[in-house]
Amino acid sequence: MKLQFLGGVGEVGRSAILVDDSLLLDYGMLTGNPPQFPVSTPEPDAVVVSHGHLDHVGMVPALLAGDRRPPIHWTPPTAELAGTLARDTLKLQGGRYDCPFTETHVRRMTQVSEPHGYGETFEAAGYEVTLYDAGHIPGSAHVLVDDGETRLLYTADFHTDNQRIVGASTDRPDADVVVCESTYADVTHEDRAAVEERFVESVRGTIWEGGTVVVPAFAIGRTQEMLLVLDAHDVECYVDGMGKGVTKMLLRHPEFVRDGDALRRAKSHARFVTGRNGQRRRIASQNTAIVTTSGMLSGGPAMTYVPEISGDPTNKITLTGYQVEGTPGRDLIERGRAEIDGRTMPVAARAEMYDFSAHADREGLRAFLSEYEGSEVLVNHGDDCAGFAETLRADGFDARAPGLGDTVEV
Repeated sequence: MKLQFLGGVGEVGRSAILVDDSLLLDYGMLTGNPPQFPVSTPEPDAVVVSHGHLDHVGMVPALLAGDRRPPIHWTPPTAELAGTLARDTLKLQGGRYDCPFTETHVRRMTQVSEPHGYGETFEAAGYEVTLYDAGHIPGSAHVLVDDGETRLLYTADFHTDNQRIVGASTDRPDADVVVCESTYADVTHEDRAAVEERFVESVRGTIWEGGTVVVPAFAIGRTQEMLLVLDAHDVECYVDGMGKGVTKMLLRHPEFVRDGDALRRAKSHARFVTGRNGQRRRIASQNTAIVTTSGMLSGGPAMTYVPEISGDPTNKITLTGYQVEGTPGRDLIERGRAEIDGRTMPVAARAEMYDFSAHADREGLRAFLSEYEGSEVLVNHGDDCAGFAETLRADGFDARAPGLGDTVEV
């Protein structure tokens, strides 16, 4: 097998791996202004998408330009999320950069979509492919590619601990080569129950003091996790942004969430914001919690809520996910100020960071890879892929970290 790494190496974003010039695994974008795309636009015979996050699926519509119509294989939630994200990208790009696809390309995705469940083996570009539950977000998958001689396991993003929205990844299919993510290879996550407790105590305390809590959250996975956490602790909240539609969609696919009934209850207890007639500004003045996109403060309704609450130190902004370097969320945590909606804004409201990660940490990655000690390991999707590969080699693994654009024979 020949693997070409078109993105997602030495970085968290724009994941894209081309297998033998014929099968493409993921095709995402790196969030930024402007965003960054994979280093080339391939013409694969088929595409397999691991999950519905922008850094893995954001550029898929661009593969359908001209006469190209490769089938796209994914789980049903990922198929729906891909369309949602693509339309949001078209809406938000606003002329700031040349979006490499159009609404026509987005509509074409439904024409070539081939959804699959976990454990279902199918043919794609001449390979046998199977998707396994990755425990990252609803519909996320490890991808096993078998050409009859080599079995390649692309982990994509995964988690080895339970979340409220999805259970932990437990599948460990046999593989000769593992392409493994490394987002938190140098981090040990705090116990999830302890994180929840600190988060809920902070939210309750702020509301009791007369403040407002803005909870920036990724629309896909994290918004639903926050709704479940707040509902489990009987904390009322509003929910705004793309996460509203995603929550409704996931309720149509309860087999891809850990507890469909719990999600349904959490949705019914939250108040969905319409945004009409100045509603957001009125809500921002209440003593309440507001779960809203974007998770890195780079767009969405957060652009209204954060300026409204920023001047009062009684209020809080509780970031709940990974903040890419250069994003307003990262700047807020590190510098106490952020560029919000085009202007740099000092923030008096208290900013807090909570590790509700949906990725395996150092121990989780090592526990996963312990099942593949005799396999070749290629490290991707992390800020220090080379460092993690070196650590693995020191422990006896055959591990390396490809560079951007590298082609690797396995």
